[in-house]
Amino acid sequence: EAAYLHRSAAWVVAGFATLALLLGTVGLYSVISYSVGQRTREIGIRIALGAQKPAVYRLIFGESAKPVVTGLVGGLLCSFWLTAFLRGMLFGVSPWDNETMCVVLCVLVGASLVASYIPARRAASIEPTEALRAE
Repeated sequence: EAAYLHRSAAWVVAGFATLALLLGTVGLYSVISYSVGQRTREIGIRIALGAQKPAVYRLIFGESAKPVVTGLVGGLLCSFWLTAFLRGMLFGVSPWDNETMCVVLCVLVGASLVASYIPARRAASIEPTEALRAE
């Protein structure tokens, strides 16, 4: 019965972690999409002046990378600080699990790339004449 409680607690934590990842991805998508919508005219001018699609993709991905990198660095620092307090509660597990940290970083970077790709694709396909006419 104790194993069942631990297993169900792990499933609950995994469910909340998945929900947090989904909410973070949707939030980043919303912010980047709103920013692209506000900058439609600027992006249209860039395309009209000869900016290629890869340059527009770089612009949008660079814009989304700033908060993502800040969050990742802050999260890593907080996790290292917090493991010092949780060290006594960990049995048979190292508090500095490099594999887990790498997997978490890769998942978060992948989620941020997915969240940024759709607005970047939309920005790269802006027609300059439509963007300059739109308000």
